[in-house]
Order: sequence, then C-alpha cells, then structure tokens
Amino acid sequence: MTASTEKLRESYNQQGFLSALPVLNETELREARDAFSKLEMEFGTEYTQYSLHNAHLQYPWVMNLTKHPHILQVITAVLGPDVILLDSRFICKYPASVKPAKEETITQSNGHAEKDELPYVAWHQDMRYWGITGGPVLSVWLALDDSLKENGALRVVPGSHCSGMLPHRQALRPGNMLSVNQEIPEELVQVEEAVLCPLLAGQMSIHDGLLVHASDANTSQKRRCGFVIRYVPTCAYPTEDPDRPRKFHATKLVSGTDAFNHFSNKST
Repeated sequence: MTASTEKLRESYNQQGFLSALPVLNETELREARDAFSKLEMEFGTEYTQYSLHNAHLQYPWVMNLTKHPHILQVITAVLGPDVILLDSRFICKYPASVKPAKEETITQSNGHAEKDELPYVAWHQDMRYWGITGGPVLSVWLALDDSLKENGALRVVPGSHCSGMLPHRQALRPGNMLSVNQEIPEELVQVEEAVLCPLLAGQMSIHDGLLVHASDANTSQKRRCGFVIRYVPTCAYPTEDPDRPRKFHATKLVSGTDAFNHFSNKST
C-alpha cells in the first residue's frame, strides 16, 4: 500500500467518509451522462428518480462503473483486496421546476403554512437497512452532475460511525426518499457538526455504513444525479432476520478472491 492510500484509509477510519475523489475523465463522464439520458427517455424521470436499482446486472456500461479502477483503488485501500459489489442504485433529485405543484403551500396540523415537501433524504445510517455483519458496508456516491448545496448535496456528521447504531423511526416530514421512510430523530443527531460534501461531476464520495448522513431537497434549477454503489469485504455476510428477510441477488466479486462464499449467488 502506498503512502497516499494509507493516508486515505487513516482519514476514512477516523472521519467515516472521504469526499471529492476524482474518478471519471471528461470522456467517461460524457459517455455515462449520455447513457443515463437514454434511460431517462426510455423510463421517464419519475422512474429514474429512484427506481433504477441494480442496473449493473442489465447494462454493461453500469457494470463498468462499479469496476472503475479509480473506484476500486480507493475501495480496496479501505476494505482490503477482496471485495464484493453488494448493490447499486441511481438516485436523482430533479429541479423543483419539473413539478410546479411542489411550490404550492399546505397547512400543517399546527396551523402554519409550509411549502409542500420536495424529495429529500432524512438523517439515517445505511447499516440500519442492509442486514450485514462480519464486515463493514461502504457506500459510494459517483456524481454524474455537480452536487452542491443548492441541489441537495450530501451532508455527513464526521466521526458519527464510531457511535454505533442509533434509533430510527418513521419519518415525520413528507418527501423522504428512503425506501422504508425512516429517520434518526434530529435530537439524536449532532447537526451542528454536520459538513457538506460538494462534488463536481465525475468525482465521488465514500462513507461508512454507520456514518450519520442526509441530503436536503433540490431547490435549484439543476438536476443532481448520482450512482450509489455498495461494497463489502468478502468476510461480511447477511444476517438472519425473520421479520425482514433480505436477499442479495445482485452481488458480484469485483476484486480479489472470495474464500468465504457468504453470497452463494455471487458471480464474477
């Protein structure tokens, strides 16, 4: 391991995230954006907002992104040489002007008028949903668009991954994009310590599965689209939860070898 990758790993272990890491060059970014535009035209933006799940199984260009050398260089520095791709999803926050009705106000039960909620992501920890033990889950956000404060960039609480799993509840505010609509109560989040993770298109951020993070609504006129990729070391394995059985049908070995075979449907 080089001194630079060792420094990345040390920073990641301490803070729980890394940001603004370069991945795609201009040609690769243009090709990825063009390919994604075709999916938007085929499926419509309501679908591509959150429903392009595990598209790496269907589209070779998406699979190639999950194995990009600049991504795997960082991932293996953090997780070790033997890594499984667990899951992937495109997430897009479209400009508020796409749905003008969102600008209307509604009256809440407390009598105050508030703006109808645009899509946002509540404070949460990824490990709450994944049902993985024996090793960490690492999430990548690969930016296809610039990700800035005004279009809802990622916010994280540095070091919060060291506090273990926090309680989650059903989100009180409408518009939460999380599929199970959960949130960490804000009184348990050190919001004053949160930092923004802005990205230029083609850059990525990575974060630990226990890091507390969120993202605000897109109030700009610019789309914020990213490709989320989850990786685990091969030593990790699914937990048994009869109340919420989990199946991992999209796993792929993307680096090294797998001496454990905890994901029996995995392919290379």
